[in-house]
Amino acid sequence: MDQRYATNPEQLPGMDTAELRERYLLPEIFVPGRITLTYTHHDRIVLGGAAPADGPLTLDAPDELRAEYFLANRELGIVNVGAAGTVTVDGTGYQLPTGACLYVGRGSEQVVFDGAGAQFYLFSAPAHTSFPTVLTLPGQGNRLELGDQLTSNARTLNQYIHLNGVRSCQIVMGVTELHPGSMWNTMPAHTHDRRTECYLYFDLPEDARIIHLLGTPAETRHLVVADRQAIISPSWSIHSGVGTSAYSFVWAMAGENQEFTDMDPAPPTALR
Repeated sequence: MDQRYATNPEQLPGMDTAELRERYLLPEIFVPGRITLTYTHHDRIVLGGAAPADGPLTLDAPDELRAEYFLANRELGIVNVGAAGTVTVDGTGYQLPTGACLYVGRGSEQVVFDGAGAQFYLFSAPAHTSFPTVLTLPGQGNRLELGDQLTSNARTLNQYIHLNGVRSCQIVMGVTELHPGSMWNTMPAHTHDRRTECYLYFDLPEDARIIHLLGTPAETRHLVVADRQAIISPSWSIHSGVGTSAYSFVWAMAGENQEFTDMDPAPPTALR
């Protein structure tokens, strides 16, 4: 399991492009026939991907977790961004079409992924209580229409795991789809000083890219991101971006609280 250690904003001015990418970008999430995992010490989140190819893949506990099984002390949010597939949790199978979200609670001992062409994005955080495993199909979450076509940020936000939906210990998770002709996400920007947020960008054409903004409002940097790559955004960092084409992204958070509106605004005029 790859390790990403926590950083603070004072380190940012000294980072070149290579170090920014090494610290905050996950360039290869989905490897056919494998489960990939990255442990970030920001809120002890584990990110990863499961891409079944020739048969099922079982989620084992890496040595770094010091646990008998992966979800002994954790919970897990899964979004399928590939072809339809199946996730089996302790013998119960769940069919996940493209865009479906499955929450798996602490204490689930066996998680198995299957389905050639499926791409299961994994977001896991420590949990101190257990909630039931729940499947949410596309269109079943809480839908919010945000932004405006005039500012190129009209988008549909689908809340799946949240306080008024599928319950969890600390994960908040959903999918945002930009409307055709819109390229900006999360603008005006903001930070979450009480939790870490991660993005997985997908549905981006192969020859398109996203310019992802990060850093403090007064000290911004950018990363060039391709389809199905993920970004780790520490609590002190903004997380916003603009694409050369419309796209979608999975957003997921964990930390101090689950209040979706708990954010610290950073209007465009404050960005440097």
